[in-house]
Amino acid sequence: MLDFAKLVSSLPGGVAQGLIWGIMAIGVYLTYKILDVADLTVDGTMCTGGAVCVMMIVNGHSVPMALLCAFLAGMAAGLVTGLLHTAMGIQALLAGILTQLALYSINLKIMGWGTGAGRSNQPISVDKYDLVVSSRYLFDGTYPWYRSPIFWGAIFCAVIILILYWFFGTELGCSIRATGANPNMSRAQGINVDFNKVLGLMLSNGLVALSSGLLAQYQGFIDINTGRGAIVIGLAAVIIGDVLFPRIFRNFGLKLMSVVFGAIIYYLVMQVVLWLKLDSDMLKLLSAAIVAVFLAVPYWKGKYFHAQVKPAAAAGEEVKAGGNSHA
Repeated sequence: MLDFAKLVSSLPGGVAQGLIWGIMAIGVYLTYKILDVADLTVDGTMCTGGAVCVMMIVNGHSVPMALLCAFLAGMAAGLVTGLLHTAMGIQALLAGILTQLALYSINLKIMGWGTGAGRSNQPISVDKYDLVVSSRYLFDGTYPWYRSPIFWGAIFCAVIILILYWFFGTELGCSIRATGANPNMSRAQGINVDFNKVLGLMLSNGLVALSSGLLAQYQGFIDINTGRGAIVIGLAAVIIGDVLFPRIFRNFGLKLMSVVFGAIIYYLVMQVVLWLKLDSDMLKLLSAAIVAVFLAVPYWKGKYFHAQVKPAAAAGEEVKAGGNSHA
């Protein structure tokens, strides 16, 4: 028998994870919507950021410094993808795959730092380290409300959205947006298209790695398979936000906010699926199905809804034309 109270108690965890993954989804939004580039580096960077963050904390560095280094590590991964694409002429999709493949080995070495061998996972305990976010802060009532990962996740998302809103309003930010909208016209206007693509990929993967650093703290470990399928979750958040809130969130900053809401909705749906006791092995299949459906919604609206409107409009024009000729 399904326990509704159990579902309600699990929803805060879905919101917390949605906020953390929402940061990653914003990074995906920058490449998918702004640069119009399919970047698969995300699956590798989603592990790299967490691995760097955990190893920094374990080796005695502060959490803010660890998160900063995770962000910089993600930017470095984005730089590699950007150079493979712009300097070596490799397609963006293949460049991302190559970087993702290389990051698998790098991530093993990062997590095995100091042991002389690679490791596939690295735990980090909230009992030993003063972490920014942790699932224990959410479900253990002994911690104050301001330690809640929902609170800190919302702060991180708000600050990132404000910074990006400001940045993409600057001359450099506008040139990046122009590069994604029309690279040929941007090049004709004297914009360095290759530089903008590299910078956009660096920002995107930096945000993904930052999200990974927070996720590793929240779940208490980082695993080599953490980033597997991350691009699907990111695209799901972007598409859900784009489909559900197109008329509400038109401003650039609000569009970034809709991406975060999309990630929250995605994880709330996942909580409902788990509550319904569906086979957990089918979660990836369900994720792919959700993305496919939301990607198809704009196409269905354009094909079937407008197809019904056009004949009516055409009929009206014929009546009008007939009336004019009769007169």
